[in-house]
Amino acid sequence: MHDLNQSNSWKSLNDHYNEIKNISLNKLFKDDTNRFNNFSLNFNNMLIDYSKNHINKKTLSLFKNLLIEININKKIKKFFDGKKINFTENRAVMHYLLRGSYSKNNKKIYENDVEKSLKKIKKISDKINSQKLLGYSGKKIKNVINIGIGGSNLGPKMACEALKYYSNRKIHLFFISNIDPTNLKETLRNINAEKSIFIISSKSFETIETLTNATIAKKWFLDKSFDKKNLNKHFFSVTANIIKAKKFGINEENIFPFWDWVGGRYSLWSPVGLPISIQIGFNNFNKMLEGAKDMDTHFRIKPFEKNIPIIMACIGIWYNNFHNCETHAIFPYDEYLKLFPSYLQQADMESNGKSITKNNNKTNYETGPIIWGDKGTNGQHAFFQLIHQGTKIIPSDFIGFINSLNKIGKSHEMLLSNLIGQTKALMQGKSEDEVKKTINQEKNNNINIDSIIKSKSFEGNKPSTTILFDKLTPYNLGKLIALYEHKIFVQGCIWNINSYDQWGVELGKELSNEVCENLNSNKTKNNLDSSTNGLINFYKKLSHK
Repeated sequence: MHDLNQSNSWKSLNDHYNEIKNISLNKLFKDDTNRFNNFSLNFNNMLIDYSKNHINKKTLSLFKNLLIEININKKIKKFFDGKKINFTENRAVMHYLLRGSYSKNNKKIYENDVEKSLKKIKKISDKINSQKLLGYSGKKIKNVINIGIGGSNLGPKMACEALKYYSNRKIHLFFISNIDPTNLKETLRNINAEKSIFIISSKSFETIETLTNATIAKKWFLDKSFDKKNLNKHFFSVTANIIKAKKFGINEENIFPFWDWVGGRYSLWSPVGLPISIQIGFNNFNKMLEGAKDMDTHFRIKPFEKNIPIIMACIGIWYNNFHNCETHAIFPYDEYLKLFPSYLQQADMESNGKSITKNNNKTNYETGPIIWGDKGTNGQHAFFQLIHQGTKIIPSDFIGFINSLNKIGKSHEMLLSNLIGQTKALMQGKSEDEVKKTINQEKNNNINIDSIIKSKSFEGNKPSTTILFDKLTPYNLGKLIALYEHKIFVQGCIWNINSYDQWGVELGKELSNEVCENLNSNKTKNNLDSSTNGLINFYKKLSHK
């Protein structure tokens, strides 16, 4: 593909942006009384309302031209056919296979590998949930400790929290990711070795944080159980490197293999999701896979005008590349989804935080936005001030559920009222004339009325997209996650970057190893910069080895 900035469709979008950039959301609604129906979609009780964005029918028409120009249908086909679209690592990207979305090109991989893996996940999940899995002393397993980092932690941890309502409360899950020993130490304080299993989750079985924590956990367990043979009943691994897992001391029967065509941040559907299946039961885990599979089908077959991931991707490009918005906020109005923004940070920023195109050129346009957010309504009492009255435009996704899983009084109605009310307030704002009507001048003799009027007025015109489901279920969570996966894919295609490698995390790892050698040495290498030297020397001065 030629330079994105020089493409005809991109130039047309830029001209169109200059035409409508000063048209407010309020005017767009005033001019189109049917705007909500024109800019919303319903997919199996999942509503996406994108009417509160600075777009019109021409905007979407021009994006459709862009997608035709980059041949998005061919790219989607290559993706689902299992072509090696991760070209820097010469790998296919087939996490959709894990939920049964295969094509004739990779159906055999699903039947030979994935189905076998699912049966193994089901077997161990059923055994733990029925409390038939016993530890070395004959006691029932009650604690499951997952040791992993990045995709081996964020995905399963988020899903376990999101689906906590469906969990087996007799099983306690712990997630160890941080190399900070406090994370592991505090967990080990709360568990009994006889009733605990450890899942070492690392695709390469070489991740330094995971292996360090796994080694400490193994020593702790052996100190408690006194016999290496007991590892066979208490240590499991999810990895693509079976040889290294066995060398660590894990019985091959306890190893859940996964494949190089599964990227870490897209791996919760694989055996990496074993903790999810254990916590909510395999049947519910399978429903999550079904939800994602249905979103896969929607993404593959729906035309542009009806395709939710594609429309969301284009809206994101519109703000990132034309409105010059640097961040994108995610606000789930549900306590169970509190980790979803953190999960999407990795999924999106590790995927599209790239500046080299597939043609090996430096991009001369912006790529992935900064993803952030928090659960509602907490964020309203923290940083919404900046979104409402600050100087930045922050496109936001509001996610909610019509029916609460824990209904008490009218609390849920208040929660949803805040979600809908915030999107309305962001769009509508409040004029100075409206503020004036609310001020009783007689009671405010000691304050500057003009100052109050200015400070209480809201410019509005702030964009948002709302996603509503009937309720939070494993099926709906699967749909939601897959929606964002495909949005990320489409944006990577438009920016012409490789969304499926992550070389950006490697350099820091390499240099931290070099620093670690210096921290543990009596001498410091002379080739280090003065700042690094100074930090190392300060550490040595105050450390108690």
